[in-house]
Amino acid sequence: MTSVAHAAGAPAASAAERVSELQARIHGMQRDRWDAGGRPVSGVLAGLLPDGILRTGVVYTVDNSTSLIMAVLAAATVDGGWGAVVGLPDFGAEAAIGFGIDLERIVLVPSPADQWLAVTAALVDVLPVVVVHPQRAVGDAEAARLAARLRQSGCTLIVAGTWPQGEAALRVTDTRWDGLGAGHGYLAGRDVTVHVSGRNGSGRRRSTLVHLPEVATPGEAAGPRLDSGRGGRARAGIRQRAQS
Repeated sequence: MTSVAHAAGAPAASAAERVSELQARIHGMQRDRWDAGGRPVSGVLAGLLPDGILRTGVVYTVDNSTSLIMAVLAAATVDGGWGAVVGLPDFGAEAAIGFGIDLERIVLVPSPADQWLAVTAALVDVLPVVVVHPQRAVGDAEAARLAARLRQSGCTLIVAGTWPQGEAALRVTDTRWDGLGAGHGYLAGRDVTVHVSGRNGSGRRRSTLVHLPEVATPGEAAGPRLDSGRGGRARAGIRQRAQS
C-alpha cells in the first residue's frame, strides 16, 4: 500500500513543483519589467520622483494641479513620444504649449462621460503616457485589471485625483504667484510646494518648492524651462528653488 500511495503521489508532487516553478518565473519576469522600465527625467522632476525616473507600467497621482500634470506630461513626452489626456476639458492648449507639450502628439478626449475607463484602457494599450481624470471612484478590482494592462504595455498612467494603487502621489500644498509688481505687470509663473509620498503613502515623504511657468504673452517666449532634451525640444518649464 505504501509503494502504491507513493507512486500515485509522485506525479501530483511533480506537477505541483512545476506549477511553483512557473509561478516563480512569471513573478520574476514581472518584477524585472517593473524594476527596469522607466523614463529618466532631469531637473526638479528627478528630485520629486522616486529614483529620479518616471516608471513604466505604473500609476502616479496628481491630486490638485493641472499645471503640475502638464509639467510631468511634458517631461514624459520630451523625446517625441505620444500621450493622451482623458476627462480634462480644462486642459488648455495654450498652457500646454507653454510647458513645452507638442499638441500634435497628444490625443485629447475631454468628455468621455461614463466611458472614461474603457477609453483609458484602450489608450494605455497603444500609448506610452496617458493622463486621466476619473469620473468616479475606482474599486480595487478595476484598478488591478488596469494595472495588469499597464505592466503588459509599459504605459505610464498619470491620474488627476486619487487611485487605489499608485507608485507615488504628488500634491500641491502651497502656491505663490510672481511677475506682478505694485499692482501692475504680467503673471510670469508661480512657486508651488509639492508634497510627494511613495507607494500607498509609504516610503520617504518630502516637500519641494518648484517654479511652474505661466503662459507667455503673444510674441514672447514661454516661461522658464529646463535644458533641451533629444531633438532640441525644450523640457517642461519647472525649476527647483529649494528643497527640504
